Amino acid sequence: MSRILITTLILGGILTVLAEPARSTAPPSGVPDYRPVPGWPRLPAGIAFGPVSAVATDAADRVYVAHRGPKPVLIFERDGTFVRGWGHESIKTPHGLRTDSAGNIWLTDIGNHLVMKFNPMGKLLMMLGKKGVSGDGPDQFDQPTDVAIAPSGEFYVSDGYGNARVMKFSATGKLLAQWGKEGNGEGEFDLPHAICLDANGRVYVGDRENHRVQVFDANGKFLAVWKETGAPYGLFLTRDRLFVADGLSDAVRILGTDGKLLGRFGEKGIGPGQFRTPHMLCVDSQGSVYVTEVTSQRLQKFVPRRD
Repeated sequence: MSRILITTLILGGILTVLAEPARSTAPPSGVPDYRPVPGWPRLPAGIAFGPVSAVATDAADRVYVAHRGPKPVLIFERDGTFVRGWGHESIKTPHGLRTDSAGNIWLTDIGNHLVMKFNPMGKLLMMLGKKGVSGDGPDQFDQPTDVAIAPSGEFYVSDGYGNARVMKFSATGKLLAQWGKEGNGEGEFDLPHAICLDANGRVYVGDRENHRVQVFDANGKFLAVWKETGAPYGLFLTRDRLFVADGLSDAVRILGTDGKLLGRFGEKGIGPGQFRTPHMLCVDSQGSVYVTEVTSQRLQKFVPRRD
């Protein structure tokens, strides 16, 4: 580490002091700072956000938003123009929302204890769980929190509020594996709240109340634990970075592929660029970051700052 050399003349002698430089508040090299986009999105007359739980984008960067209000899935163009909304017939309390490579929308419903797959127009294609009935059986969930879809069509569910487990399914919905129980050891969870996959099939689970992310192979073998995450409410993995919605410090954390903190943005508050318990998030193909808040009932869009 570089140091500042300070010399002071004292009674004809030289006192040499090595002083550490002040820490820089700028983000590390290669990690952009982010600024909020004012006025995004543009809601039409008659539609207002309820608690906003999740957000995802498709291949065209169209934005899908899950909120707890009329038409619980709202769709916007990248510029914030409203497209349409749907889901009031089948969705009770949305929580997690993801898109797959075919453009389908996957949603977890903690009110009905369901995991559902829709096409972009809102047609229900698949439903897992027993509607309105919680449980820990192989065909049941207890307030499932999130879903992650592999390129093969296999998918993983973090069954988090009532059951501290991860479940792996075939593309047709057959249970293939499950792991986890309540606790703070390896492979144990205290509210698995978010889940995502990398290109090698590794599974990343936001172990929210244990303030960590656990990493597993595709069949549930424990690989690693990352602890520079705060309370990981939401996870989104790009090619080389893991974005974490940290509900503990009201910020978005950016981690490298080794789990080390690269940077962060946001602070506690209700103004632009501030958060009150950021819930879930996603990153589009242009690098814009979308962050939801249940408490503040809003969605913010951030773009890399280019000064």
